[in-house]
Amino acid sequence: MKKSIFPVALALALLVSLLASCASTESSAAEQTTETPQTTASQTVVSEYAAEYDQEDLDASWDTASAVSVVLSGSSASVKGEGASVSGSTVTIKSAGTYVVSGTLSDGQILVDAGDDDLVRIVLDGASVTCSDSAPLYAVNAGKVILILADGTENTLADGGEYTLAAGEDEPDGAVFSKTDLTINGEGSLTVNASYLDGIVSKDGLKLVSGTIRVTSADDGIRGKDYVAVKNASVTVDAQGDGIKSTEDSDSAKGFVSIENGTFDITAGNDGIQAETGLVIQAGTFDIVTGGGSENSLSDGDTESYKGLKAAVELIVLGGTFAIDSKDDAVHSNGSISIEGGSVALASGDDGIHADSSISISDGEIEISKSYEGVESAVIKISGGTIRAVSSDDGINVAGGSDSSSQGGRPGQNSFAASSDYTLEITGGTIMVNSGGDGLDSNGSITMSGGTVIVQGPTDSGNGALDYNGTFQMTGGFLVAAGSVGMVQTPDSSSQQYCISATFQSPLAAGTLVHIQDESGADLLTFAADKTIQNVVFSSPALESGKTYSIYYGGSDTGEAQDGVYSGGTYTPGTLLDTVTLSDIVTSAGSASGGMTGGPGGMTGGGGNRGSAPGGGGNPGGGKG
Repeated sequence: MKKSIFPVALALALLVSLLASCASTESSAAEQTTETPQTTASQTVVSEYAAEYDQEDLDASWDTASAVSVVLSGSSASVKGEGASVSGSTVTIKSAGTYVVSGTLSDGQILVDAGDDDLVRIVLDGASVTCSDSAPLYAVNAGKVILILADGTENTLADGGEYTLAAGEDEPDGAVFSKTDLTINGEGSLTVNASYLDGIVSKDGLKLVSGTIRVTSADDGIRGKDYVAVKNASVTVDAQGDGIKSTEDSDSAKGFVSIENGTFDITAGNDGIQAETGLVIQAGTFDIVTGGGSENSLSDGDTESYKGLKAAVELIVLGGTFAIDSKDDAVHSNGSISIEGGSVALASGDDGIHADSSISISDGEIEISKSYEGVESAVIKISGGTIRAVSSDDGINVAGGSDSSSQGGRPGQNSFAASSDYTLEITGGTIMVNSGGDGLDSNGSITMSGGTVIVQGPTDSGNGALDYNGTFQMTGGFLVAAGSVGMVQTPDSSSQQYCISATFQSPLAAGTLVHIQDESGADLLTFAADKTIQNVVFSSPALESGKTYSIYYGGSDTGEAQDGVYSGGTYTPGTLLDTVTLSDIVTSAGSASGGMTGGPGGMTGGGGNRGSAPGGGGNPGGGKG
């Protein structure tokens, strides 16, 4: 019986590597900060994708003595003060000022038609407006409109299923429709029932500062052209189209969505939150369901987009708590994605996280419980955080080209070629993959210098726990990659950290322990997959040249398992598979029947030793998108 000292031995070995890595990283970061002071995602938020909040945007107070009183009463209204008039069931605001609206208008409209520079503040103080053939609140002209939700009040704006529009016109097309900048603040609530098309619309910028906002819409829920900016509101959207979106696609400085904080409960027929340029989220709580959820995966002929978070240029997550259940990609960018924090729970009918250009993950807790492919982009860099990904195909996939599903294709249709420009770079963090296809798949290269990677890969012989077309340079970190034997690959024999590839004569049933110990009996690895496996690739800083290691399977362990890796217990040996002495970077152990291990494409050459065919380049082109 051998006492497991895996956590201590591994921790000491990793600490040495980590300290050296951190020193180098800190030095490099300091130099970079000196030379280029604005390069981080956080600074990008401030400089590119952040709306400016003026004092009037934040001020939800008003002077009752100077405010104009508008009292709604059935089919008409009365006005006390200057600047507004009533004609039939239409209240028209003509000039700057503060207008306090209360009561009920059964079929009418509040119309703002003021001067180009006028600031119009409308206080909804227990107001209900229904308009059967147009927008109940329609701002035709003003410098800015601020909608204040009076503390403790319930306010409702609702439209009918058809609008009566002027000849040749297609606006208004929302229950709250503003042709100028629109801000909503205050501590009251606003319910918008939009039966025609959209709920809340601004043709310029839209700011949600505070308040409780509920929107039900026949098309999009909340839409701003120049931007949508949320400071700290509680937002509930039930939309047949997109939940929250910006639409300006001709000006790179506009078309963004910027969220500082808030609570968001979004059910959308299409995308949850969509930006034509950048989508930046600093904090908040998000519950998003799109396209009926992940149980409705994309199919042939789908021409719509059903993504949870979506940006055309850049998507940045700095923090927040997310629960996204999407028919299409849960988190998507046509450009780049940066995740620097937050707690992210994703279930997707397509990819969990997809970017056409690049993905960078430096912090956060990411749980992908269901996906076609877990994380996919042409360049993926992981330096921190925790990622758990369950996928029916590849867990982490490095592939070039755009995601065809964004143009209406079906998952798996993406045609990606191999290229030296495609890279998976792991310098830190903890990554756990449970994949039906390849675990880590790169149509280019893989480098790993730190962190922890645990792969429970495929059970079929047409995929591998590791699959790459270029090279896999391993200089640090802890790697366990378990799966079938048909396409086994290991890190390159030119790597700097040693590796053992253990192949078993026959498949091991789920839950069977695989144990590696050194010649003193110290536990380097005790691992059990939750599926059938026949090969385990293991690399750790604890492996040393000239040392002898024994590989067992079966037996039992009294320790606790985290993602299949046991620690803190005592291992009782099962069956000895092999004993190997390390001389080459890649050493094979056990049966040779499972093929070869080490180079591009699925069959590897490793450096020889027992159980391995002579080292070689393998089968080029084995990596796949």
